[in-house]
Amino acid sequence: MSSFFNRIARHFSSSSSIGVTSAGGGGSNSTLPANTELATVAAGCFWGVEHIYRKHFKDQGLIDARVGYTGGDQSNPSYSRVCGGGTGHAEALQITFDPSKVSYRTLIEFLYRIHDPTTLNRQGGDVGTQYRSGIFYHSEEQKRIAEDVTRMANQNWWGNKISTAIIGASDWWDAEKYHQKYLEHNSGGYECPLHYLRPFKLPEGYPAEEDSSQSNDSKPAPAATAAAAEEPKAEL
Repeated sequence: MSSFFNRIARHFSSSSSIGVTSAGGGGSNSTLPANTELATVAAGCFWGVEHIYRKHFKDQGLIDARVGYTGGDQSNPSYSRVCGGGTGHAEALQITFDPSKVSYRTLIEFLYRIHDPTTLNRQGGDVGTQYRSGIFYHSEEQKRIAEDVTRMANQNWWGNKISTAIIGASDWWDAEKYHQKYLEHNSGGYECPLHYLRPFKLPEGYPAEEDSSQSNDSKPAPAATAAAAEEPKAEL
């Protein structure tokens, strides 16, 4: 069933207690810190996606993570308008990361371990195009890696049923301030039950070629390798 009305109810209860834009869709800020890159992904309700990425990549290359809206055809969207499904935006996460500490490949492999990419325009009980699975690449190299990881995950993890869209990054709008680090500030808040780390292992011989940007001393973060496969499902 659609969770639109429940999400709107949470919106009001919470509020009472590529271009990168400021919170709520304000002015632009396209400047990145030196030696950093962006990764933009969508995997359903952005609260849980942000929470699990922050937890697993803290002190392992994640510099910042912002929830927001992308992939739509309207400017300055609000949460209620996006939840209505009429703006075309996806609830998404934009990660600023240090590629010398964590590779883009690792971040995308992790995406396919923390949600179900086989259900088109839904994640669990959250239904609508705003909950679609997507990778919004910022360069041709990111596109190549995203496609390679998707082939691997499709063949080895998800039974050739992946529906994740891989498209070029477009305008980004930060979600309203109270959405940022939502589950850190609201420990009992809503979490999509499909956002957990799955015990998938990388197949032998993958990847066939190392990313050209990844040196020998910048190995994938442990959280996204097979060594982390035994982590309990319930822990976010």
